[in-house]
Amino acid sequence: MSGLVFIRHSIFAQIVLWAIATAATITFGLWLLTNATIERSNRQALERAVDVDLAGMVDIYASGDENELAKRIKDRLALQPRNGDPAHYLLADAQGTRIAGDLTVWPGLHAGISEAADIRIEGGNRAFARATQLGPNLKLLVAHEYRDLSMLLRQVALVFLTGGVLAMLAVALGGWTAAHRLAGRLERINAAFRQPDDAALEELARGSAGRDEIDELTAHSGNALARLKRLAAAHRETTDHVAHEMRTPLMHLDNRLVKALAATPDAETAARIADARTEIRGIIRMLESLLDIAASEARRGDRHGLAPVDLSTMASRLGELYADSAEESGHTFVLDIEDGVVIDGEEMSLTRLITNLLDNAFKFVPPGGTVRLTLRKGPVLIVSDDGPGIPASQREGIFEKFARGSDSLGTQGAGLGLALCRAIAERHHLEISLAPGDGGACFTVAPEFRR
Repeated sequence: MSGLVFIRHSIFAQIVLWAIATAATITFGLWLLTNATIERSNRQALERAVDVDLAGMVDIYASGDENELAKRIKDRLALQPRNGDPAHYLLADAQGTRIAGDLTVWPGLHAGISEAADIRIEGGNRAFARATQLGPNLKLLVAHEYRDLSMLLRQVALVFLTGGVLAMLAVALGGWTAAHRLAGRLERINAAFRQPDDAALEELARGSAGRDEIDELTAHSGNALARLKRLAAAHRETTDHVAHEMRTPLMHLDNRLVKALAATPDAETAARIADARTEIRGIIRMLESLLDIAASEARRGDRHGLAPVDLSTMASRLGELYADSAEESGHTFVLDIEDGVVIDGEEMSLTRLITNLLDNAFKFVPPGGTVRLTLRKGPVLIVSDDGPGIPASQREGIFEKFARGSDSLGTQGAGLGLALCRAIAERHHLEISLAPGDGGACFTVAPEFRR
């Protein structure tokens, strides 16, 4: 099974993937939140630094004069901190002409309302600036450059990446370990349902000694399978007993009719006795078919008792038998068998499936018609003919019990052949279908997933 198919069909693998994706999403979200927090904190710190610096400059101007302020600005620019946020100043007149400071162009901030904003200083660096009005013909701008956080942000990203990878690995390892244990416990239940033999039931009993929900499910599954096994055994025993009790008197009655037929000289009475024998044999065949259908339906999906069957060899052998009959009846019989087609099944039941389909075809196709048996790997079995086909009104229920085809050819039957074919197909995880068409009938038997 490929990895993609396994993930699609395993709820535990999907849970582990969802857990990994959730861990990755949470880690990514925390990284984004941390980045935003660092940048916001940097801006707030920068705003506070600018406000404090500006307030100091205003105090200097208030306690001195314009010349004192210009001197202090020159001192501040000469003593820039190496690791701090570089500061920039501009003392200008009302027209924005520089009086002091390292900035040459007033950025357009309204000094009268102490407007603050991000600006671009000479060199293209981004800074946060605030302007204030010192006098009717004097205004001051203080700007601090944003600190370069690229190195810090890269380090934070590396920490989150490393932590996220470790978290996802931990989630994957822990989740996969837990999922593997749960999958193994559920597989015991699935194995018991696939093949409910004594060994599987004993395995379930050993695996239900715990206290969690899976153990409770295991115990309930084991008890249910044991009950179903007992019911199936009782059903088979009852049906076998009923079949024996009905078949035996019918056979005795047939034997008595044989004796009566040999003893009677009356032609009319002999004909009636022969008709009675025919009806008795028909009842016996119908009874056997009903029992076979019930047995196949009861064991639908049960893998117990199945063994590899070479369908190619079986179909070829049956084809040789029907080829001789086709020559006598005036039919054309075409075989198209691919070698090496093998399926796990019951050889007797699969033989019955093929012979029922072929019997139907030869029964409804007039002499001179063609019957074709095709077998391909899959397995795909096709029985088709060029006979009168099945009327559209009868196609929907053709596989139901006692459903009969057209009586235009004078054929008779109990209407159980196709119902038995469907039961046998379902027993082997196959599906039988009637292909649409105007002429002839085409029955296809293929795996259930094929449409």
